[in-house]
Formats: sequence, structure tokens, C-alpha cells
Amino acid sequence: MLVQQILKDKTGDGVVSVAPGSSVGDAAKLLSSRRIGAVVISPDGKAMNGILSERDIVRTIGANGPGCLADPVETLMTSRIISATRNETVDSVLAKMTEGRFRHMPVMDGDEMIGLISIGDVVKAQLAELSMEKEALEGMIKGF
Repeated sequence: MLVQQILKDKTGDGVVSVAPGSSVGDAAKLLSSRRIGAVVISPDGKAMNGILSERDIVRTIGANGPGCLADPVETLMTSRIISATRNETVDSVLAKMTEGRFRHMPVMDGDEMIGLISIGDVVKAQLAELSMEKEALEGMIKGF
């Protein structure tokens, strides 16, 4: 299965982003209200400066206290981003996420961000693919 299929099957409002200069606290409120695990830092919703996850925020609060919530998102965001393309396989994406120990990956078309997938999206796609394969094999065995 390709990343393109995951993007096609995703529901929602697309990629959630905040502008550079937004506070960590504002980003945390957005994560909470949207029930998502990461937000993209972008001036226009297409170019990407970085990504900020709930993990980043919790780790910084644990290390430095809640004062970091007033800091700009750029101070906590990950700016060295590993991304996928729409033509990558699910296995390739899962390997990158596992190796890098992250759970959210932007999907890029050149310099333009076209989507954001989570490890949950990838696992869901793999489970759906395994289910289809199982049904096909059962059909072959039963002679359907």
C-alpha cells in the first residue's frame, strides 16, 4: 500500500498548523481541542518550518516547568523533518518512524506539504491490507 492511499482514506480538515511565533501554550490548546498529537509550524499551511508534538511539550514542561508555555513554538519544534512522498510504501514509512522514534510524518510533494500521517494511520492501513489478504486467501481455500 502507498502513502497516497492513506491520504485518500483520511478524514478531517487536513493538516493542522500554527504560524511561526505562536506560543507553545496556544499550540497545546489546539492539540487538546482537536485531539491530535502534533501540529505543523508553517507560515502558510504548505511550507513547513517544523513540527511540534505533545511529547515535545510534555518533555519540556517536565524538564523546565510550565513557563515554557509562553515560549514561541520555534523553541521546541523539531526542525529537521523526515518526510514521505505520496508514492512511498507503508512499510518504508513505518521503518522511518520506528527508526526515528517519531509518530507523525509530513507528506511532501516537492517543497509543498500535502498531508500529515500518524503511526496510527499507517497501522490502520496495514491492518486493512492484512484483512483483505486474509479474506482473499480464505476465499481461495473455500473455492469462492
